[in-house]
Amino acid sequence: MSLLSSLTENWILKLLSLAFAVGLWLFVIGERRLEVGYTIPLELKNIPVGLMVANEIPNLVDVRISGPRTLLMSLGRNDVSISVDLKDLQPGVTSFKRLEERLNIPSGLRVTRLSPSFVDIKLDRVKEKTVAVRPVLEGSPDPGFQVSKVLTNPTKITVVGAEGELKDLAEVATESIDLTGVKESFTLMSPIHYQGKYTRLKDLTTVEVRVEIKPDQPPAPKPGTKPARKGKG
Repeated sequence: MSLLSSLTENWILKLLSLAFAVGLWLFVIGERRLEVGYTIPLELKNIPVGLMVANEIPNLVDVRISGPRTLLMSLGRNDVSISVDLKDLQPGVTSFKRLEERLNIPSGLRVTRLSPSFVDIKLDRVKEKTVAVRPVLEGSPDPGFQVSKVLTNPTKITVVGAEGELKDLAEVATESIDLTGVKESFTLMSPIHYQGKYTRLKDLTTVEVRVEIKPDQPPAPKPGTKPARKGKG
């Protein structure tokens, strides 16, 4: 039998075998396991009415996912998300363990690393509190003058936020008002300088400040002394 005839004999069967081998090779390559890293947002859902989150929590979570190449290549970054449901929780600290179980990834994929792997969430009641406004003065009036009175309008202001932080808050302060070289009374609008961690100014962010300036009073004579007489001209 010639070489040519041996090559052409059963050519259909040989072609099918070749196609099967190529297909199997492509399948094996396609199903090769890979590991891919993602940085995804941590979403908080269903925060109860009247409560707020009152502690630092991570905005992003680092996750590494392994699985068949074909599955991972079809998984877009926007397809991976993680959320924590706060429905019906009460004030206090709740720890959410095993965050990887909250990932919405297809079956067949596996989480190999998650950081952080858990999160503690503190819920606090949202309250309001009215506190005094304290004007802050710096510098001194011109020699021969002094501050006689400082007034603010309004005298109090409302702060809103986490109940635990409001508990120890007694006043808020204005930004510094410079009195250097001042000789007369003046009125200005001063911003409130307040940076709460889990609280904020409710409405007003500025107040009117009135600073009244008057001349220094001459020192009172000592007891038992007479005022000096002016000499005759």
